[in-house]
Amino acid sequence: MELFGSRALVAGGGRGIGRAISLALAEAGADTVITYRGDEAAANETATAVRATGRAAHVRYAEMTDPDSLLTCVEDANTTLGGIDILVCNAGLNRRTPFLDLPLAEWDEVHNADLRGPFVMAQAVARKMAERGEGGRIIFTTSISADYAFPNIAAYQSAKAGLRMLMRGMAFELAPLGITVNAVAPGTTETDLTRGTIENPAVGPVRLGKIPMKRFGQPADIAGAIVYLASAGAAWTTGCTITVDGGQTTQ
Repeated sequence: MELFGSRALVAGGGRGIGRAISLALAEAGADTVITYRGDEAAANETATAVRATGRAAHVRYAEMTDPDSLLTCVEDANTTLGGIDILVCNAGLNRRTPFLDLPLAEWDEVHNADLRGPFVMAQAVARKMAERGEGGRIIFTTSISADYAFPNIAAYQSAKAGLRMLMRGMAFELAPLGITVNAVAPGTTETDLTRGTIENPAVGPVRLGKIPMKRFGQPADIAGAIVYLASAGAAWTTGCTITVDGGQTTQ
């Protein structure tokens, strides 16, 4: 799965799963623009690791709840890279609030970051791809919670479910242009953002007990699926969600 000569924009590419995606794309041969919102230092560390593979890496700020920020980022990335062949929308936001206590402002914040933001960014990139006329790859990170309910994340899981359907609609419309649109749905994956839950003695063992492979996911597990969808091997794959969850959703 070689990507030599490809140019990738990775939204939320500086930490956790995003870092693994940025590195995996680079190891396959892609130059990247890595976006961040809150942790510029982590994004710069990831860019340094990408450059160590021999590929170019650039760090840019992007706020997923701010359409103007996203449009500026896409324009800048397109100019910096000389075009965008691959977009990975991995950035997002989650809040944990019981449904009966969920305020409208929090609902809007999560949906703006996890559904409207990816729409804005993907539409802008798809327009660039269409203008160039050489096709492209658009990949969203969704979640198994788009299909399976979990407590206290009604805003997040509804946004991810909407993102999955956005992906399918985009795939149908953009297929004649040679632009494939797919998603990867991670299960419980160990990152700095989830480690507190995983290590919680009241929660972690319960989560682990629902995974037939008896281990939590690692960011590299998710990145491998992303690289496949970005590669020539997935040229006839569109409108698809690859679930990477150790078998959790087989039950």
